[in-house]
Amino acid sequence: MKNFMDEDFMLSNDTAKTLYKNYAAKMPICDYHCHLIPQMIYEDKPFDNITQIFLGGDHYKWRYMRSCGIDEEYITGNKSDEEKFRAFCGCLQYAIGNPLYHWTHLELKRYFGIDTVVTAQTAGEIWEKANKVIKETKMSPAKLINQSNVAFICTTDDPADNLEIHKKIAEKGHINAKVLPALRPDFMLNIDKETFVPYISKLAAAADMKIDSYVELIEAVYKRIDFFHSVGCRISDHALDNVPYEDTTADEVNEIFKTAMDGEKLTQQQVDAYKSYTLIQLGKKYKELDWAMQLHIGALRNNNSRMFAKLGADTGFDSISDYCIAYPLSKLLNALETEDKLPKTILYTLNPKDNYVLGTMLGNFQGSSVPGKIQFGSGWWFNDQSDGMVEQMKALANLGALCKFVGMLTDSRSFLSYTRHEYFRRILCNLLGTWVENGEFPADMDTLGKIVEDICFNNAVHYFAL
Repeated sequence: MKNFMDEDFMLSNDTAKTLYKNYAAKMPICDYHCHLIPQMIYEDKPFDNITQIFLGGDHYKWRYMRSCGIDEEYITGNKSDEEKFRAFCGCLQYAIGNPLYHWTHLELKRYFGIDTVVTAQTAGEIWEKANKVIKETKMSPAKLINQSNVAFICTTDDPADNLEIHKKIAEKGHINAKVLPALRPDFMLNIDKETFVPYISKLAAAADMKIDSYVELIEAVYKRIDFFHSVGCRISDHALDNVPYEDTTADEVNEIFKTAMDGEKLTQQQVDAYKSYTLIQLGKKYKELDWAMQLHIGALRNNNSRMFAKLGADTGFDSISDYCIAYPLSKLLNALETEDKLPKTILYTLNPKDNYVLGTMLGNFQGSSVPGKIQFGSGWWFNDQSDGMVEQMKALANLGALCKFVGMLTDSRSFLSYTRHEYFRRILCNLLGTWVENGEFPADMDTLGKIVEDICFNNAVHYFAL
């Protein structure tokens, strides 16, 4: 029997161990999509205790605690930080099969030097040891990032953001990694939301122009994209619950825009026409600037209306949706490809039923100028665990070029999440090592080592032109 989380954790054969220790472990991290708060990175305030770093904003942990029957007061409520930490430890003790069990113990090992197994009985000991490390090292966002060998961080930023914080981070020079913005224009895309009309005024102010028509809307967002580019942005990101597509014209979209601005209700067909037409206009701009476009597909958000009213979005009440995406996704990508305006694109699915849909869609639109131009993104959100990662990589290997994969990202609000890159790298090396040990690929360590290093870091840096 193997020891719990020893140095060969998740590495089941000799080839996997060699690939991880000699190639993967040393590679820097390119965190090309995350939800870290730039203000926190800039201010770099030391944390007070482990709960602030461990549980603050981490809805993965919140969902598990709720599933164990922990009262909300111990999750997002008014209980003390120590009480919240003890409550989490008490239920994590029984989290067999849940990736949180591995993530948590990796975080304790790598950042606090704590090998103690988390239980209700050890919670007090871990609380004291971790807080001692936090106090003695003055543990802060910068210290955690620098300790994690991170080379690039791309945050998630609204087009109306002035990006002053990113400029200040660069000037302050306390972060070894380059901290760059990434464009997330969901508010201007979501014409069906009540936030749309007030947001257009905000965007107009940021672009220093009026927006009374759809043409002016695109002019405004193009101005903001050019500004983002000047500050180092090379990536956009779109949260698409489903993939919208309707054949339409500029005149029709302008009428749809005016209808929405007048506060009138739109049909689903009008919403899809606006969204797909707008995604195409944005895609053309991304192509012009050699940006990568990320499409996160398949979330069903804010399911619990009572808790949404109480806590807001991104608090652990989202799940996987089951839209049919193949046809509209093909039409959307083809509309850009027809004009040779399709940018580098990463497709993520939250529903693993669509792994082979995306895996085959890639091959329809690849281009020789950019290896792996259309990417199948890493196991995302609920798939950000061993089974999800393996199934995503196996689908990509079966249907495309795994060797050109841009690899892992944190997609996280936690400064401790960089251990998830270690978790991913161990899983990657074990998958490749298993194929070699089974005689399915030669034990050519030069070739295998290059594949590992490229997926861990090099491919992403080249793909995003960072």
